[in-house]
Amino acid sequence: MGQSDTAENSKIRKIAGASLLGSVVEWYDFFLYGTMAALVFNSQFFPEFDPLVGTMIAFGTFAAGFVTRPLGGFIFGHFGDRIGRKRMLVLTMLIMGLSTFGMGLLPNYAAIGIAAPILLLILRMLQGIGLGGEWGGAVLLCVEHAPDGKRGWYSSWPQLGVPIGLLMSTVAVTAVTALPDSAFQSWGWRVPFLISIVLVIVGLVIRMKIEEPPAFKSLEAADEKARLPLVEVFTKHPRVTLLAMGARVSESVTFNVYNAFLVTFTVTVMHLDKSIVLNALLVAAVVGFFVILASGRASDRVGRRPVFAVGAAIALVSAFPIFWLITTGNQYLITLGIVIGWGIAACIMFGPEGAMFAEIFPTRVRYSVMSIVYQIGVIPTGAVAPLIATSLVTYFTGSVWPVAVYVMAMALITLVSLYFLPETHERDINDVHLTSPGGKLASHDLSATQAK
Repeated sequence: MGQSDTAENSKIRKIAGASLLGSVVEWYDFFLYGTMAALVFNSQFFPEFDPLVGTMIAFGTFAAGFVTRPLGGFIFGHFGDRIGRKRMLVLTMLIMGLSTFGMGLLPNYAAIGIAAPILLLILRMLQGIGLGGEWGGAVLLCVEHAPDGKRGWYSSWPQLGVPIGLLMSTVAVTAVTALPDSAFQSWGWRVPFLISIVLVIVGLVIRMKIEEPPAFKSLEAADEKARLPLVEVFTKHPRVTLLAMGARVSESVTFNVYNAFLVTFTVTVMHLDKSIVLNALLVAAVVGFFVILASGRASDRVGRRPVFAVGAAIALVSAFPIFWLITTGNQYLITLGIVIGWGIAACIMFGPEGAMFAEIFPTRVRYSVMSIVYQIGVIPTGAVAPLIATSLVTYFTGSVWPVAVYVMAMALITLVSLYFLPETHERDINDVHLTSPGGKLASHDLSATQAK
């Protein structure tokens, strides 16, 4: 028994590690674009505009990656539920990695004119398609392989791809921005995009060795796979799907406001050295790494909803103080603000998120519905968060209090959605009848949950 447990623990750790590495690659690529959009894309691809307007247009292409994420979620979610998780994760990494590599080779506006921003937009949209199918599959491999009582812990591992990806992309950007500005503008900005291909190759080799999770194998053996998973999601689980989308609103907005937007605000509006905010993001990424692990593990003990709600509540009450800290211009106070908003509030929500969404839904539609929740829910929130925040600052002539109100409003939506979602940390994820038609908990399920 002891040897069996040891073998199982070793197996799940390898699977979680493989999911983590793939997630790192995906998020490195995605965050790298957001940072470069704030620092260099306005001059390289939109040079005929005022710097702040050019940055807003660059953030428009940033948002395009979010807009195509649901398409990737639909495609890879469908086939992930139909033919398996593993194959889809290999394809998503290829799409994401090659798109990012292509950005590093892309000629700028001065070289090929209007074709440059058009090609940039296409590559960004492909990035979104790849990431759209990545997240659900990576998290599911961990959730569906993990033993009971540890799903929050192991599903938090691929979530670590966010702070690690941010850390790596920020380190890469910090290194190339140390070059003379002429070198950075001409070729230096391309280097972080090109070196991502190394991570892709390593990730692909590891992903090819992982196995399909037991839950999917059982579903396949019983021949109970959904013919049209997306249709089943919207016809049988609409209510809980919408609530899950609402639950991730705050996490999505908080991540992107305190990441991409603040780079632009501090550099373009406050005229601070870009190293100040980049260094602050490095510190926040390190803090976030440990916060994600801690919140994922805590959700195994006390439940997904209470832990998630703590993160949303911190986002709610800290918005105005954080922006006050930012506007002081003091590098240490700026770092403190970004750590609170990004490294603590958002990462607390990110820890239990994967397990919570996976546990709500049955195996037969789990990949599809997780992709829908994560990717459609991000369009009106995280996709346009930097653009909305930048527009608010422009409209209110440099004031950031409207952005704080925006962050608070999104946190309230999350807290209300969490109130109506079921607690799931003690549920049997192999039960194909977790929810009844219409998206409400089945009565026997609710009774079992309350009894525990």
